[in-house]
Amino acid sequence: MTQETFYDAVGGHDTFVRLVDAFYDGVADDPVLRPMYPEEDLGPAKERLTLFLEQYWGGPGTYSEQRGHPRLRMRHMPFKVNPDARDRWLAHMRTAVDSLGLAPIHESQLWDYLERAAFSMINTFED
Repeated sequence: MTQETFYDAVGGHDTFVRLVDAFYDGVADDPVLRPMYPEEDLGPAKERLTLFLEQYWGGPGTYSEQRGHPRLRMRHMPFKVNPDARDRWLAHMRTAVDSLGLAPIHESQLWDYLERAAFSMINTFED
């Protein structure tokens, strides 16, 4: 008997695409966060975040197959991630999570992880 993953319980790929699309809708116009994405369009960043979150929550392992170990702190080191950037990231992600209409238990689990991850990415306290 296999246990259902969080990924499956919340709707799989389509749910994570909706989450990431809604998140980047906010990032696209954010004067602090948008410069952290060097690509002209946010497509590659959306793809990376979708793959990462899917893998983390029990979906396909495509992220690691394509990019290796996530090493989130290392990958974010080139960018100034201060408390303001964290708070902006969380605000856009909160809007995205709320847009999904998840069951309260799933919303809580997802938000707990995202909040902890955002706090762990801080690498400076400079403005």
